[in-house]
Amino acid sequence: MSRLSPAGLMSRRHMLAGGIVSLGACSLPITMAQDRVDGESEQAGETRLSYETPQVQNWRIGLVLKTPVTCTDVFATFPVPMNWPEQKVTVTGRTIDPQVTAWDTRELGGGVKQVILKMARVPAGSTVEMTFNIAIERFRILGPTQTDDLVIPAKISRDLRFFLSSSPYIDSSNARIKAAWRGLAAQEVPNAWARVEQIYDFVRDNVKYVEGSLKNASQALREGRGDCEEMTSLVVALCRNAKIPARMVWIPEHCYPEFYLEDASGKGHWFPCQAAGTRQFGRMDEYRPVLQKGDRFKVPEKRTPSRYVSEFFKCDKKGKSNPDPNFIRELIDV
Repeated sequence: MSRLSPAGLMSRRHMLAGGIVSLGACSLPITMAQDRVDGESEQAGETRLSYETPQVQNWRIGLVLKTPVTCTDVFATFPVPMNWPEQKVTVTGRTIDPQVTAWDTRELGGGVKQVILKMARVPAGSTVEMTFNIAIERFRILGPTQTDDLVIPAKISRDLRFFLSSSPYIDSSNARIKAAWRGLAAQEVPNAWARVEQIYDFVRDNVKYVEGSLKNASQALREGRGDCEEMTSLVVALCRNAKIPARMVWIPEHCYPEFYLEDASGKGHWFPCQAAGTRQFGRMDEYRPVLQKGDRFKVPEKRTPSRYVSEFFKCDKKGKSNPDPNFIRELIDV
C-alpha cells in the first residue's frame, strides 16, 4: 500500500544519501556489544488495549559488503526491530565476520534501534557479512472497551512534546491544515476519543488513496489524494493541532498513525488506527513487524531530521571502483 519494497526496505526517497565518501574522524564511541540486539521499549503493562493470537515471523537483517577495492575506516548503521507492547523481538542467530572490528546498538528518539558497526580495513575482493536472524512475535491489537473517560493530556511531558511539533512532510503549522482543524474544532464532540475519530474520518473522507511521489500532508489535503504515507501524515498533523500527541508507525510496505490519550488516573495510552485501507480505529489487525515508530529522528550522521531512519554506509576507499554495501531485510523460513 506504500512505496516500500517487498523485503521491507524503505524506497530510495527515504534512503540516506551517504554514498561512498571519506569517513574521517568518527566521534561516536563504539564498544563490543552483547550477544543480543533485542531490548526494551514501551511495555504493555496496564493498558486499555489487549493483545491476542500472536504470530511469529523470522527475519534476516543486516549488511553484506562486497568490495573490489580496499576499504578502510568503514562505518555503517542499519535499523533493527525492537520490543513494543504488540511485539516481542528475539535474536535467534547471527553471522559476524571477523573483519568487523566492533559493533554496538543505539536508540534514536525512543522509536528506533540501530546496529552500528566499524571495520578498520576490508581488503579488495572481500565479502563481509554482519547479519542477525530475528524472531518477531507480533500480536493483533484489540481496541479499548471503555473510551468515554479518555482525555487529551493536560500536561505534556518532554517526551510527548516531541510528538506535537512539525516533522518532515508533516507540516502541522501549514495554513490549510490549521484551517481544516478550526473547522473540525467548531463541531461539538462528546469526548477526546470522538475528537480523534472525527479527525480520522475527515482524512478518510477527504483524501482518496492514490499512489504517487512523496508530498507534504498539506499538499495531500489540497489535492484530495495521497497514499498511506500522506494519509497517515495528515491524521498525525491534525491530531497535533488538537494538542493530541501522534506519531507514524512503520511496518514493511505500509504505515499507520498512533495517537495518545490519558485515562482518568492520568496514565497515557497509545492507540493505533488505519488511515489507508480497511477501517480500523483504536485497533490493529496486523502481523507485519513494527520497524520504527516516529517521524522526526535526529540521526548523528545527518544534518537534518529524518522522517524514517534508513541504512547508512561510509568508508575511505583505495581505488576507483566502489564497494557494494547490500543491506538485507528479508523474511526467512525456519
